[in-house]
Amino acid sequence: MSLIQSARMKGHDPYAYLKGVLTRLPTQLASEIGQLLSHQWVPA
Repeated sequence: MSLIQSARMKGHDPYAYLKGVLTRLPTQLASEIGQLLSHQWVPA
């Protein structure tokens, strides 16, 4: 629930945010994992 609320607070569509994060997660480098946080996330 906190992921959804934080996405909403940043003005993101929660569904698009979660879909984007879960799609990118398997191939995301550990050093770049911070890019998946809602305040740094950019839709693809």
